[in-house]
Amino acid sequence: MPQRNVPNYGGQAVIEGVMFGGKTVTVTAVRTKNQEIVYFEAPRTEYKWTRPLKKIPFVRGLIGLIEASANGARHLNFASERYSIDSGEEPGNPSKLTLWLGVAVVGVLSFLFGKFVFTLVPVFLADFLLGKWVPDGTPQTIAEGIIKVILLLGYITAIAQTPLIKRLFQYHGAEHKVINAFEAGAELTVKNVQSFSTLHYRCGSSFLIFSVIVGVIIYSLFDYQSLAERVIQRIVLLPVVLGVSYEVLQLTNKLRDIPVLRYLGYPGLWLQKITTREPDDSQVEVAIASFLKMRELDQQQAPERMVTTG
Repeated sequence: MPQRNVPNYGGQAVIEGVMFGGKTVTVTAVRTKNQEIVYFEAPRTEYKWTRPLKKIPFVRGLIGLIEASANGARHLNFASERYSIDSGEEPGNPSKLTLWLGVAVVGVLSFLFGKFVFTLVPVFLADFLLGKWVPDGTPQTIAEGIIKVILLLGYITAIAQTPLIKRLFQYHGAEHKVINAFEAGAELTVKNVQSFSTLHYRCGSSFLIFSVIVGVIIYSLFDYQSLAERVIQRIVLLPVVLGVSYEVLQLTNKLRDIPVLRYLGYPGLWLQKITTREPDDSQVEVAIASFLKMRELDQQQAPERMVTTG
């Protein structure tokens, strides 16, 4: 059973490594070509004006997403540069890899762009492909949601076939295993961590699928008279969809130990079966190293702030 008196840590996979974020610091550990583990440490950026907003439901999710993208970009850049060096490329020219990651990993470097694309493209496809057979309103909105799921699953499945993304998804699995082990109170050894699941209720992959489901519900509440009006509605309501989706994600995490209600989080877990892979021991070792370094620095800088987040 997960411990409820521990912080809700989060992280993300990077090329050949894992980033974890604490209360005051973010740490990335990557494995180099010569098998060394190197670290990138950065203070967690927080602006005073965002603090009151983080206490407001449906708003705090948007602020958290923006901060996570901003903090994560520096770590992705570090991992990309290390990968370029190990690959024999010029260290000052990681742009090709960075751009590839920005397109390949939805929700990280190009989160807002990705959300706009996956929000608007299904609108046009549903209208042009199904407009003659599916009536406007809720039926078209449902069709739009189905197209969005098909595009999302197809896209992730396609990029998951590349060697680079396969390893990225393995590190994603290692990240989840470490968090699951920590929340269960297990000692963070490679053997112990490997016994835990690669799936986790708070994963960003779950957020993606919940944003589709929530979007269908919210968009169904509004009528539109034309395709242009429909597009404008989707753009205007996107922050609302993201804010509500974040609250749904948090709710499913809180309900994950209740036998019946835990199934509410299953759509996100199903998507994670694509976005995570079983890591090998060396990848788990890197994830543990990143997590322990983050905990060490976090406790040194602000031990009194190590409390459970809501």
